[in-house]
Amino acid sequence: MNTPDPIRILANSHSAPRIKAELTRRGFVAALGAFGTAGALAACAGPQSGGGEGSADGEMESTLAMYTWGDYDAPDVLTDFESENGVRLTVDSYGSNEELISKLSGARGTSGYDIVVPTGVYIGEMIAAGLLQKLDRAALPNMDHVAPEYLGQPWDPENEYSVCKAVGTNGYLYDTTKIDRELTTWDDFFDCAMNEASGRTSMLDDPQGIVGAYFWAKEYSTNDNNAAHFDEAEDFLVNQVASHISNFDSYPGSAAIPQSQQWLMQAWPNDARIGIMESSEPDKWKYVIGAPNSELWMDNWCIAEGANSPVAAHAFINFVLDPEIAFRQMEYVGADTGTSGLKERAEEAGVEYPELIFFTPEQVATFRTVEITESQERFVDIWNKMKSRAAQ
Repeated sequence: MNTPDPIRILANSHSAPRIKAELTRRGFVAALGAFGTAGALAACAGPQSGGGEGSADGEMESTLAMYTWGDYDAPDVLTDFESENGVRLTVDSYGSNEELISKLSGARGTSGYDIVVPTGVYIGEMIAAGLLQKLDRAALPNMDHVAPEYLGQPWDPENEYSVCKAVGTNGYLYDTTKIDRELTTWDDFFDCAMNEASGRTSMLDDPQGIVGAYFWAKEYSTNDNNAAHFDEAEDFLVNQVASHISNFDSYPGSAAIPQSQQWLMQAWPNDARIGIMESSEPDKWKYVIGAPNSELWMDNWCIAEGANSPVAAHAFINFVLDPEIAFRQMEYVGADTGTSGLKERAEEAGVEYPELIFFTPEQVATFRTVEITESQERFVDIWNKMKSRAAQ
């Protein structure tokens, strides 16, 4: 077997660091500007009801092209796949789901990419727009290793087009040397932000994450288009909370946590874990998964419609779903890859802060998936008003 050329990664670790992106991957800002509703997205690709049927039959192709988040896979995993299969893998990076969708919809099946990694909330619209092709499940026996709780999500109930790549939630962390009471809920977060952490609090620079925190605190659904709930959220967040917020930062793990720039920070757990591990005083930080409810976000392995290398694409997805490879991916990315038994193995291996990677069944039961609805403009409007008020 010939040794393939080295992987080509277009975004380096400085321009697109692991689990980070210049644009928030779970935000909806660009979706509104570029696509608006699901119907508008479908119109970009034409009147299609879904992607074609993928097939993993035939000879392995010699090349494979992946379009994904920057630095989102362990380099040695990628080179091992190349070596074992004689495939030259190229990896291009994007900074938002909207950038991915724009590329695929504009190409109309000729993007040149085989594997893509969208966040779950976008997948239903991508299927409707004909941007993804069905998976050949017979070629993916390692899907049997995916934990049941991460299968059958609302955007793809039968996992016909997607399978979990990484999963996480939403919450916050605080400096226990500055805040001497225990915080456990979203209500605690807001109360602390408006009191002892006033002027030393940051929130995600993400409309859904900010407004969602209010909805989850009240156990409201972010998906039911309830105008009264959005009015409540706007009044509270803009008129009561905003003036106490000193920064909007989707990735405090890169600087704010290690440098103790804030006392209270909304953060995704994988990013918080990075910041705590880089802090000179890691023990002073406590992370809280938002309660009583919070978000479930999931990035997914998918195959683009018109893929030139469907055999290699299926082989790669099956490769990374192998428990051994999934463990290596988890170690590098710092997020659960959705594989059964991964938590126990990580604990045995002494992986640091496993509670920021893995969640109990009781916690998962409180996580809520987010859908793109007609109310997305309200998320963005409240976010903009809150940032404007905070800057005053």
